[in-house]
Amino acid sequence: MGSIKLKNVTKSFGDTEVIPPLNLDIEEGEFVVFVGPSGCGKSTLLRLIAGLENTTSGEVIIDGEDVTEVTPSKRGLAMVFQTYALYPHMTVRKNIAFPLRMSGMDPAEIDKRVAAASTSLNLNDYLDRKPGQLSGGQRQRVAIGRAIVRDPLAFLFDEPLSNLDAALRVGMRLEISEMHKQMGTTMIYVTHDQVEAMTMADKIVVLQSGRIEQVGSPLELYNSPCNTFVAGFIGSPKMNLLSGKAAEKYNAHTIGVRPEHLSISDVKGDWEGVVGVSEHLGSDTFVHVHFDGSSEPLTVRADGDLELEYGAKVYLTPDLKKLHRFDENGRAFKL
Repeated sequence: MGSIKLKNVTKSFGDTEVIPPLNLDIEEGEFVVFVGPSGCGKSTLLRLIAGLENTTSGEVIIDGEDVTEVTPSKRGLAMVFQTYALYPHMTVRKNIAFPLRMSGMDPAEIDKRVAAASTSLNLNDYLDRKPGQLSGGQRQRVAIGRAIVRDPLAFLFDEPLSNLDAALRVGMRLEISEMHKQMGTTMIYVTHDQVEAMTMADKIVVLQSGRIEQVGSPLELYNSPCNTFVAGFIGSPKMNLLSGKAAEKYNAHTIGVRPEHLSISDVKGDWEGVVGVSEHLGSDTFVHVHFDGSSEPLTVRADGDLELEYGAKVYLTPDLKKLHRFDENGRAFKL
């Protein structure tokens, strides 16, 4: 239960095609993250699956059934939005129970489901409060609880953590991931934050301009990006990309190297540069080095104790075993 297939799905608004023909398979129980820059079509794609937007062409198939023309309420999906969409005059208990009451479910079964959801989300102490008395993280848990009680075939999350501060985002990431491990229900999660994608997903779908650039596990995308777009988008800090003479030396149009795959020395190395800003993060130091072969500083991940003077001359050497090569079209290749 919970497999989702998109077959040649397209979406146009007037004469503007925002989703060109697209195919995607999501297996039962997977945690799939749609990631990409703003305007790449990830939320539109989620809404097509939910039925909140009509497809221009193609098929949406859930558990083997074509639901392209089926209304959202009949698709067996539960959606959690960026805004919590809670009823301010209702208690937490009534907000969670609302979709079940609307469906006419037996009150005893409603109470049972609400109790189970509130326990799993640590909301038992807040059931009689109203949304205005809760923190942002608590309100988001209520919104998730309202989705859980419906026992859906799949959960759809549309940037649910974007309104939370950094500390709460980390906590809620862990809670949602833990919920998936315990429930095993298919989840599709939309975010522009590739850190969320890397830490939560079983499978990442990288989108640009409505097109799928690459699909794979977080480590597959990190270690083997198929093109320069994915290489520059997945990873924090992002991969260093160099062209021109620096790339020609390695028989490529463009080369890429992760910050942790560059060594830095004040004695010798392959590339000479000048130290710019250093970011000290405790366990790591990120050194930004100005280098003539790149239009922007190269980032080096170094030991947290490293101290380098701003403007000092340094030398960088890439790990050749970890070097990525791209052709004139930005596609990855191996020698």
